[in-house]
This record gives sequence, structure tokens and C-alpha cells, in this order.
Amino acid sequence: MAASRLELNLVRLLCRCEAMAAEKRDPEEWRLDKYVGALENMLQALKAQASKPATEVINEYSRKVDFLKGMLQAEKLTSSSEKALANQFLAPGRVPTTARERVPATKTVHLQSRARYTSEMRSELLGTVGLPPWSLGTFHSGTGVQCLGMARTTNTIRATAGREEENTLSHSLKMADQNLEKLKTESERLEQHTQKSVNWLLWAMLIIVCFIFISMILFIRIMPKLK
Repeated sequence: MAASRLELNLVRLLCRCEAMAAEKRDPEEWRLDKYVGALENMLQALKAQASKPATEVINEYSRKVDFLKGMLQAEKLTSSSEKALANQFLAPGRVPTTARERVPATKTVHLQSRARYTSEMRSELLGTVGLPPWSLGTFHSGTGVQCLGMARTTNTIRATAGREEENTLSHSLKMADQNLEKLKTESERLEQHTQKSVNWLLWAMLIIVCFIFISMILFIRIMPKLK
């Protein structure tokens, strides 16, 4: 099915956003934020269309738009350690946006961001060399606060994931119990049906045996009279 005009416009704007995200931008640059907001609106409109693309295509568009949103939010954080932590939880696209790409552009942007934040963290650490002793205490105090914030964020994410896994496990156990009850009921029903079939078969064989026995007795009594 041919792509609609809305989808073509979305792909063009997405390529533009991916190209801007890969470039070194001025901190006061605002266009990318506006473009990503427009991408969200176009994606919602595309999902509402009757002749919308396949679910896999829609999911890939959503994945790339969410990545760009997360990248912009990470850039607005204050410290490089917070940026690096937020960057770890971003999920880039899996499929190239255009046929000219060998690797998805969002994956390249993700790797660039990770390298940049790592370099910034290294520069902050190396920048402490040569500072007066009284300033080192202030720096390490700030770094400790950042590490504490990172630990709290990580613990929150782990706790959320743990609760989700616990809920999933509880749901799975509940479904297993229900399936076990259904299987038990069906087994009992099948056993009753089999027992009824066996009973009917025994009665039928008993009737046949009785019929043959009576026939033999009648045949024995009638044969002498015929002679």
C-alpha cells in the first residue's frame, strides 16, 4: 500500500530531526524541540487514520520520536553524570528511516551522545587536578550529590521494574491456576463420558450374549422335532 501524504511528511520531518540531532547545536537552539513536537502531533494523526501503516511501522515511528524526546530531555539536565544515566535508558530506532541509511540515524545519535557525555564526565574529573585543597571538598561534595541522585534514580527504576515483574508473575500464576482448574474439569468430564461409553458397550455385549444363548436353546429344542 502506498504511503499517504501525512506519512511522507512525517518521514521527511523525522529525517530532518535525526540530522539536526546528529549535529553540534547551540544551547539556545529551539527548532529541534518544535520539530519533535510537530512529529508527535503528526504521529497521533497518522495513528488515527483509517488507512494507517502496519503496526510494526507505527511502532518504529513511535520508537524514534520517543528517542528524540528523551534525548532532548537528557540534554536539559544539569550534570554530565545525570545526562549519561538518562542516555543509557534511551532506545534508538531499529530500522533505517530511508533506504540511503545503512545504520539507523537514531542509533548513531545515541552512540555520539554516549561518547560526548562520557567525555564530559572525564573532563570534570580531570579538572579537579591542580585545584586548591579547599575547592576539592566542594567538588567532591557536588559529585557525591550527583552520585546519590544517580543511585536513587537507578533504585527507583529497579523498584518499578521489580513491581512490574512481580505483577506479571502473579498474573501468570493466576492464569496457570485457572488453566489447571479447567483442565481438571475437562478431565473429569472426559472420564465420565468414557465410563458411560464403557457401560453402554458392556450392556450391548451382554444383550448380544443373551440373544445368542437363547437362540442356541431354541435351536436345540426345535431341531429334534424337525427330525
